[in-house]
Amino acid sequence: MAKRVTKKAVNTNEMDGKEFFEAIHQIEQEKGIKPGYMMEKVTQALLSAYRRDHEGVGENLVIEANEEAGTVRLFLKKEIVEEVDNPAMEISLEEARRALPQAELGDTVRMEVKARSFGRIAAQTARQVIIQGIREAEQGMIYDEFSTKEHELLTGTVTRIDPRNGSVSLRLHSGSEFTDAYLSTGEQVKGERYTEGQRLKIYVVEVRRATKGPQVLISRTHPGLVKRLFELEVPEVYDGTVEIRSVAREAGSRTKMAVWAAEPNVDPIGACVGPRGQRVNTIVEELKGEKIDIIKWSEDPAEYIAAALSPADVISVEELPSSSDARSCRVVVPDDQLSLAIGKEGQNARLAAKLTGYKIDIKPASAPLEPVEDSTAQADGDEAEEALEAAMAEAEENGTL
Repeated sequence: MAKRVTKKAVNTNEMDGKEFFEAIHQIEQEKGIKPGYMMEKVTQALLSAYRRDHEGVGENLVIEANEEAGTVRLFLKKEIVEEVDNPAMEISLEEARRALPQAELGDTVRMEVKARSFGRIAAQTARQVIIQGIREAEQGMIYDEFSTKEHELLTGTVTRIDPRNGSVSLRLHSGSEFTDAYLSTGEQVKGERYTEGQRLKIYVVEVRRATKGPQVLISRTHPGLVKRLFELEVPEVYDGTVEIRSVAREAGSRTKMAVWAAEPNVDPIGACVGPRGQRVNTIVEELKGEKIDIIKWSEDPAEYIAAALSPADVISVEELPSSSDARSCRVVVPDDQLSLAIGKEGQNARLAAKLTGYKIDIKPASAPLEPVEDSTAQADGDEAEEALEAAMAEAEENGTL
């Protein structure tokens, strides 16, 4: 019976360079990683793996990867000495001359490291470094993509609703990248109900770097959401013909928005409302019925504040002196417009103050007004009014009024 002959594999000092480079390119293509990034990570992994099993080599270990030749080779630099004290960094003259006959004492030689010198632990280390490199590259690409979306509008898909606290998980896509974000209860509009699979427009507040990857902070209550929705629906806002100067919002209830146009023949309010209110109605529908008041911005504070208090009529606006940075004013309205100007639970006045940046003191036309000379008089306005009412009552009782 004929003997079966097997050919022994030939051990070389070189790794399978062709497969090495093919694997790197495949990883880069599948993960969308920029060329060269994985090569750097893999070479670092190989160096780390060898250093783990061979203490003392330090920076003497170098790697040469030649893609054109298809070779990956490791070299350990050693100094030629008479007596070897540190085998990791030194070599005897006799041993050095076996590889390089012309070697002399004091020279530095490069000794090639055989691939089989890597142990099991070293191989695991290399694998971990490679996996970490891939993870870091993916996280870096996600951060770079989503950081450009800060203060922008994105559409996410609801993937999970936490039954304990009501927070919502959304899958966000941007370009070829995607990530998960959490809409906390504090950033949800009161009264809104969400279901898994629902598509939801959200506002990207901030993108942060975190240990577990990029963290995208999102909101449904941010005033910026209303501004971005108008950019989507109103071409004049998108191209800059109409500017949104300020937005004040109480999510789920009411929003006030101040708009302005540089061109005198452009009606900024009409542009935002749209034909038969179609544009603003689309946004109201997206916000689940939230009311939106659109007013015209003005550089004249009195005119701007009066418009901000709409739908109430305003008789006069008087700016009050103040020693601090806070600006304040006193607004006089017709008696029958007082409740309308203040609004339910003070909402109209509160939103007008947020919109304009002024502290607004609303008075009915029938109430006597004391002249205000400084901020102290304004601060004590309520006490002065009470004192005046008491004095008038006393005078009436004594018959002097």
